[in-house]
Amino acid sequence: MAMATAEGGPATGPTVLRMLLGAQLRRLREASGVTREGAGWEIRASESKISRMELGRVGFKERDVADLLTLYGVSAADEREALLKLARDANSPGWWHRYGDVLPSWFQAYLGLEAAASLIRTYEVQFVPGLLQTAAYARAVVLLGHRHAPAEEVDRRVELRLRRQELLRRAAPPQVWAVVDEAALRRPIGGPAVMRGQLDALIEATRSPHVRLQVIPFAAGGHAAAGGAFTILRFGDDDLPDIVYIEQLTSAIYLDKRDDLDYYAVAMERLCVEATPPERTPEILARLRDELYPA
Repeated sequence: MAMATAEGGPATGPTVLRMLLGAQLRRLREASGVTREGAGWEIRASESKISRMELGRVGFKERDVADLLTLYGVSAADEREALLKLARDANSPGWWHRYGDVLPSWFQAYLGLEAAASLIRTYEVQFVPGLLQTAAYARAVVLLGHRHAPAEEVDRRVELRLRRQELLRRAAPPQVWAVVDEAALRRPIGGPAVMRGQLDALIEATRSPHVRLQVIPFAAGGHAAAGGAFTILRFGDDDLPDIVYIEQLTSAIYLDKRDDLDYYAVAMERLCVEATPPERTPEILARLRDELYPA
């Protein structure tokens, strides 16, 4: 298994490092025949704490990891050091930590997952996907929810959104497959000039080999994702399950159970079939731009 790196590698950020370490600890525990209850007793913790550790949902104390490795019979110095280093790296804050003043806690986990994903499939009904937004469009979206915020706070929120997009400029960027409802492209967020610039940027994005963009036209009528926007994240490591992310106004839902994943995967496949083919997207965007937001 490829080990994640703390910065710039295939799995960036503490969220995914915790998930990787948790998965490896679970495998070691099961291979040694130790129960979660027994593991919890060893580190003076509950069975549920071990479960949360193995799912990567809590931080790791290096001493606890060392005690568990001993319990599981891991004695090779190089293997122990690799896992202890992973524990140390998993406790390092991600780049988004510096935006804690404007970043909801429930969104921090998503940024770690997004940064580590090898494939990001997203459906949007109201807005252009965040990874493809221009600065002007992002500012207009931020102002919708923070109209009375100080200018400095608005700037910070826009900066955070644009910082996320740096992953598309990495040496090995993720594949982004976005399906956007036509309504999002017709809704004049920020006014005609902002929307024209945004549609131009989307046309440019379709030229990237790492971006696939499709539009669900009004003519499609009702469709598979009538419930709203969602994102499916896939990772390059077999130990990490896909994650479905559903954002709400003041919280978010993260789904990783097989039944949920299968349901959303089928919905996404149907959306891609119902949407116009990717090769037609630049033509559709140009038509909407010239019809709705003429220069």
